[in-house]
Amino acid sequence: MPRRLSALSWPHTLRARLTAGLVVLLAVSCAAVGVAAVVELDGFLTGRLDQQLRDVGVRFPASLEHGGRLQSDHDGDEHADTRRQAAGTFGARLLRDTVTQAAVVGSSSGTGDLSAPLNAGDKKELAAVQTDGQGHTVDLSSLGAYRLMAVEGKDGDVLITGLPMEPVEATVHRLELVAGVVFGAALAITGVAGALWVRWSLRPLSRVAATATRVSELPLASGEVALPPRAPEPDPRSEVGRVAGAFNRMLGHVEDALTKRHASEERLRSFAADASHELRTPVASVRGHAELALLHPGEVPPKVVRALERIAAESARMGEMVDDLLLLARLDAGRPLERLPVDLTRLVLDAVTDAQAAGRGHRWTLELSEEPVTVVGDAHRLQQVLANLLANARLHTPAGTTVTVSLESEESEGSEGSDKGTAVLKVHDDGPGVAAEVQPGVFERFTRADRRRTEGAGGGAGLGLSIVAAVAEAHGGSVTLDSTPGSTTFTVRLPASSESP
Repeated sequence: MPRRLSALSWPHTLRARLTAGLVVLLAVSCAAVGVAAVVELDGFLTGRLDQQLRDVGVRFPASLEHGGRLQSDHDGDEHADTRRQAAGTFGARLLRDTVTQAAVVGSSSGTGDLSAPLNAGDKKELAAVQTDGQGHTVDLSSLGAYRLMAVEGKDGDVLITGLPMEPVEATVHRLELVAGVVFGAALAITGVAGALWVRWSLRPLSRVAATATRVSELPLASGEVALPPRAPEPDPRSEVGRVAGAFNRMLGHVEDALTKRHASEERLRSFAADASHELRTPVASVRGHAELALLHPGEVPPKVVRALERIAAESARMGEMVDDLLLLARLDAGRPLERLPVDLTRLVLDAVTDAQAAGRGHRWTLELSEEPVTVVGDAHRLQQVLANLLANARLHTPAGTTVTVSLESEESEGSEGSDKGTAVLKVHDDGPGVAAEVQPGVFERFTRADRRRTEGAGGGAGLGLSIVAAVAEAHGGSVTLDSTPGSTTFTVRLPASSESP
């Protein structure tokens, strides 16, 4: 919980952290200045109050020695005139740590109140004041905070004179209020101005981040990649300027590498297409000569016949491989396919019928929707997708395996009454499954699983599933695999259409 609260309370962005740091530093500075000003003013005013106590002396408490009777201007010089004391002046006389008299000068005409209310605690506080001629602050419960000064009298008593601390406290509190308001306003203004300043200062860094975000959203795996414009470079002497310059140089290196990679891919595709195209004729010629030799009417030794049969079979297999490579090269080059309405349901029926004839040892079942499923695409290539998936299930599962082909149309969100939707084709078998280490690259070219599911089954070149994936992607769809021992499902998703073939 503390870690979560800390993560929520502390800002995450650099802009917010800089602004928060600026405000915190200013707050600490304002607090230090405010505390220093308050302490200095309090000390200064308290010193002034001590000086007033020294100037006043003990005239008022000394006048209390005569039973608390207040003197007038005509009573003689040996007694102090209490009416000349400031309002609130406190006087007390102590004899052997006992308060004998105490009075406070009233606010009108300098009259003294001889019955100053003091409780036992106040008297104890007065007795504890040191007679050192220095000011001491004492909080009297009945009168409030007072600055007291105690000196020894002529009769062995202690005379205490005091002035109220209320003017000092009021001035200090007023300074605290003014400082709080001024510093609070300064913090608010600094926070807003600092946020704008930091935002303006970090604007080049925000542009670098925006450029990096656009680059991260680009498909860099294959094909020609056009990188976005470079981030603007501010003053190269600043940290942000150096970051922007380094980022732009990195983008330049990445763009060069992507350009070279694309050129290499194009050369490889061109080579594969040209080689496949050129190999079709000699492979067909070799196959034709082998078949022609097998038709020779004369007697041919059995070994020669066997060799000619193998030449014909391998040349046929090589021809299929060359055709597959040529198809993949054309799909990689982005050559357009036919875009016509195709009844996918009829293609599934034909493909399963052909698979039943080729794999009589398997059990073939169909699960079709009541309505025909139509897609827009190339019928020949889609038929090749079905043939490759069913051949894969037939060749890589033992006899007796049940292969289920299902086709349905799924409605996408907001697709009611429109052409939008998805045709979902699934080929499921209850065979051994695809090995876990093979599944990540099962749709890559020349991937072959060494599972030994069947004996005597001719091994392919590992291009069938890669053709399935390439054709599905060329039609705007996708193909996925979900395989565990006893359950393997290839799922092809294609954009559906309501057009009639």
